[in-house]
Amino acid sequence: MHYHGYLWVGPKERFDNEALRRPPHPEPPPPPAPNDPTAERLLHRYREVAAEFSTANLPPLETAYWLVKPRSLVRGTWDEAKEAAAWLGERLTEHAHRFAYEHDRDTSRLRRLADSAAVRLATGADASYGFYLERPGYLSLAVVTCSPNRSMPDQSCPLR
Repeated sequence: MHYHGYLWVGPKERFDNEALRRPPHPEPPPPPAPNDPTAERLLHRYREVAAEFSTANLPPLETAYWLVKPRSLVRGTWDEAKEAAAWLGERLTEHAHRFAYEHDRDTSRLRRLADSAAVRLATGADASYGFYLERPGYLSLAVVTCSPNRSMPDQSCPLR
Protein backbone atom coordinates (compact mmCIF):
# COMPACT_ATOMS: atom_id res chain seq x y z
CA MET A 1 0.00 0.00 0.00
CA HIS A 2 1.17 3.54 -0.74
CA TYR A 3 -0.32 7.03 -0.91
CA HIS A 4 -0.70 9.82 -3.46
CA GLY A 5 -1.22 13.48 -2.58
CA TYR A 6 -3.39 15.91 -4.52
CA LEU A 7 -3.83 19.65 -4.16
CA TRP A 8 -6.17 22.03 -5.92
CA VAL A 9 -6.52 25.76 -5.35
CA GLY A 10 -8.88 27.78 -7.46
CA PRO A 11 -11.94 29.95 -7.72
CA LYS A 12 -14.90 28.78 -5.65
CA GLU A 13 -17.11 29.27 -8.72
CA ARG A 14 -15.14 26.61 -10.63
CA PHE A 15 -15.11 24.28 -7.61
CA ASP A 16 -18.90 24.60 -7.44
CA ASN A 17 -19.26 23.07 -10.94
CA GLU A 18 -20.26 19.70 -9.51
CA ALA A 19 -21.09 18.15 -12.87
CA LEU A 20 -17.38 18.11 -13.72
CA ARG A 21 -16.54 16.73 -10.26
CA ARG A 22 -18.56 13.53 -10.54
CA PRO A 23 -18.11 10.66 -12.99
CA PRO A 24 -20.63 10.51 -15.80
CA HIS A 25 -23.49 8.08 -15.48
CA PRO A 26 -22.57 4.74 -17.09
CA GLU A 27 -25.56 4.98 -19.44
CA PRO A 28 -25.77 8.02 -21.73
CA PRO A 29 -29.14 9.67 -22.20
CA PRO A 30 -31.23 8.37 -25.10
CA PRO A 31 -30.80 10.04 -28.49
CA PRO A 32 -32.89 13.19 -28.66
CA ALA A 33 -36.08 13.24 -30.65
CA PRO A 34 -36.05 15.59 -33.63
CA ASN A 35 -36.53 19.21 -32.61
CA ASP A 36 -36.17 18.48 -28.87
CA PRO A 37 -33.73 21.17 -27.68
CA THR A 38 -33.91 20.06 -24.05
CA ALA A 39 -32.86 16.50 -24.88
CA GLU A 40 -30.15 17.82 -27.22
CA ARG A 41 -28.75 20.01 -24.41
CA LEU A 42 -28.82 17.05 -22.02
CA LEU A 43 -26.92 14.83 -24.46
CA HIS A 44 -24.41 17.62 -25.16
CA ARG A 45 -23.84 18.15 -21.41
CA TYR A 46 -23.44 14.40 -20.87
CA ARG A 47 -20.79 14.23 -23.60
CA GLU A 48 -19.00 17.25 -22.15
CA VAL A 49 -18.89 15.74 -18.65
CA ALA A 50 -17.88 12.31 -20.00
CA ALA A 51 -14.98 13.87 -21.90
CA GLU A 52 -13.81 16.20 -19.13
CA PHE A 53 -14.27 14.31 -15.85
CA SER A 54 -11.17 12.16 -16.08
CA THR A 55 -8.97 14.98 -17.40
CA ALA A 56 -10.21 18.01 -15.44
CA ASN A 57 -7.99 19.03 -12.54
CA LEU A 58 -11.04 19.69 -10.34
CA PRO A 59 -11.27 17.66 -7.14
CA PRO A 60 -13.75 14.82 -7.55
CA LEU A 61 -16.71 14.61 -5.18
CA GLU A 62 -15.48 11.20 -4.04
CA THR A 63 -11.83 11.23 -2.99
CA ALA A 64 -10.93 7.87 -4.57
CA TYR A 65 -11.77 9.23 -8.04
CA TRP A 66 -8.52 11.18 -7.94
CA LEU A 67 -7.01 7.86 -9.08
CA VAL A 68 -8.66 8.18 -12.52
CA LYS A 69 -7.24 11.67 -13.06
CA PRO A 70 -4.02 12.34 -14.98
CA ARG A 71 -0.86 11.26 -13.20
CA SER A 72 0.48 14.79 -13.62
CA LEU A 73 -1.92 15.87 -10.85
CA VAL A 74 -0.14 13.72 -8.24
CA ARG A 75 1.82 16.10 -5.98
CA GLY A 76 3.65 13.43 -4.02
CA THR A 77 3.84 9.69 -3.37
CA TRP A 78 4.74 8.03 -0.08
CA ASP A 79 5.07 4.51 1.26
CA GLU A 80 4.30 5.53 4.85
CA ALA A 81 1.06 7.05 6.16
CA LYS A 82 2.94 9.39 8.50
CA GLU A 83 4.94 10.83 5.59
CA ALA A 84 1.78 11.44 3.56
CA ALA A 85 0.05 13.04 6.56
CA ALA A 86 3.11 15.25 7.14
CA TRP A 87 2.82 16.52 3.56
CA LEU A 88 -0.86 17.23 4.20
CA GLY A 89 0.01 19.13 7.39
CA GLU A 90 2.67 21.15 5.58
CA ARG A 91 0.19 22.15 2.87
CA LEU A 92 -2.39 23.14 5.49
CA THR A 93 0.16 25.35 7.23
CA GLU A 94 1.35 26.79 3.91
CA HIS A 95 -2.16 27.93 2.96
CA ALA A 96 -3.54 28.77 6.42
CA HIS A 97 -2.89 32.50 6.08
CA ARG A 98 -5.41 32.56 3.19
CA PHE A 99 -8.20 30.66 4.98
CA ALA A 100 -11.40 32.69 4.94
CA TYR A 101 -12.25 31.88 8.56
CA GLU A 102 -10.02 32.72 11.50
CA HIS A 103 -10.82 29.51 13.42
CA ASP A 104 -9.50 27.43 10.48
CA ARG A 105 -6.09 29.10 10.87
CA ASP A 106 -5.48 27.71 14.36
CA THR A 107 -2.16 25.84 14.17
CA SER A 108 -3.06 23.32 16.87
CA ARG A 109 -6.25 22.47 14.97
CA LEU A 110 -4.23 21.99 11.76
CA ARG A 111 -1.85 19.64 13.58
CA ARG A 112 -4.82 17.62 14.85
CA LEU A 113 -6.14 17.35 11.29
CA ALA A 114 -2.78 16.03 10.06
CA ASP A 115 -2.55 13.59 13.00
CA SER A 116 -6.08 12.38 12.30
CA ALA A 117 -5.19 11.88 8.63
CA ALA A 118 -2.17 9.75 9.61
CA VAL A 119 -4.43 7.43 11.63
CA ARG A 120 -7.00 7.12 8.81
CA LEU A 121 -4.35 6.55 6.15
CA ALA A 122 -2.67 3.83 8.22
CA THR A 123 -5.98 1.92 8.20
CA GLY A 124 -6.22 2.14 4.40
CA ALA A 125 -8.74 5.00 4.28
CA ASP A 126 -8.31 8.24 2.33
CA ALA A 127 -7.93 11.71 3.83
CA SER A 128 -9.47 14.78 2.27
CA TYR A 129 -9.82 18.38 3.51
CA GLY A 130 -11.27 21.51 1.99
CA PHE A 131 -11.16 25.13 3.04
CA TYR A 132 -12.70 28.32 1.76
CA LEU A 133 -10.08 30.91 0.97
CA GLU A 134 -10.28 34.65 0.67
CA ARG A 135 -11.29 36.23 -2.70
CA PRO A 136 -13.44 33.74 -2.76
CA GLY A 137 -11.40 30.69 -3.48
CA TYR A 138 -11.18 27.10 -2.38
CA LEU A 139 -8.38 24.76 -1.29
CA SER A 140 -8.80 21.01 -1.68
CA LEU A 141 -6.20 18.63 -0.27
CA ALA A 142 -6.37 14.86 -0.49
CA VAL A 143 -4.20 11.87 0.18
CA VAL A 144 -5.49 8.76 -1.54
CA THR A 145 -4.54 5.23 -0.57
CA CYS A 146 -3.45 3.20 -3.54
CA SER A 147 -2.92 -0.47 -4.39
CA PRO A 148 -5.66 -1.08 -3.51
CA ASN A 149 -7.99 1.76 -2.61
CA ARG A 150 -10.72 0.71 -0.20
CA SER A 151 -13.48 2.52 -2.13
CA MET A 152 -12.27 1.53 -5.60
CA PRO A 153 -10.26 -1.70 -5.21
CA ASP A 154 -10.25 -2.44 -8.96
CA GLN A 155 -8.88 0.97 -9.93
CA SER A 156 -5.26 0.78 -11.06
CA CYS A 157 -2.66 3.02 -9.53
CA PRO A 158 -1.81 6.12 -11.60
CA LEU A 159 1.95 5.87 -11.01
CA ARG A 160 2.95 2.30 -10.18
